[in-house]
Amino acid sequence: MGEPPSSLSPDGRNEIAVLVEDAAWTAALPAAEAIAERAALAALAAEAEPAEALELSVLLADDATVRDLNARYRGQDKPTNVLSFPAGLDEALPGEARLLGDLALAFGTCRREAEQQGKSLADHLSHLVVHGTLHLLGHDHEEEAEAERMEGRERAVLAGLGIADPYAEGAGDPGR
Repeated sequence: MGEPPSSLSPDGRNEIAVLVEDAAWTAALPAAEAIAERAALAALAAEAEPAEALELSVLLADDATVRDLNARYRGQDKPTNVLSFPAGLDEALPGEARLLGDLALAFGTCRREAEQQGKSLADHLSHLVVHGTLHLLGHDHEEEAEAERMEGRERAVLAGLGIADPYAEGAGDPGR
């Protein structure tokens, strides 16, 4: 398998590579790659230092793949909606974008959550990519105050994309 196609932000700084490993993503949502790219770029534009060039990858996988990753790297033998794997690099090589890390999303889990929460798969995918990208940028939700800050950032980015507040009454919860 070759390199996944990637997209640059309008300013040419940030790069998002999306790999569709599970064709169910594009069967259910033909624009899945573009939606993931747009959400990641929006989160980077809202949160990253303006002068810094960043790169991340998004894997659109099945539940079995994400379950394996979750068991291997988090010790939890179950699928989850999104996993974030920060690269842990503080700087880039000269002339290169700094690699932030990777996201992996599980189709079955994401589709099921979207249905249960009464939202479109496109909006849920956008939310989870924004959520995961914020994790790669160093945000977390372990403590209540951190969770509130992170949710506020998610709401702002999603509002900029025209997506309703995922934390509004009756909405689901991506990772808490």
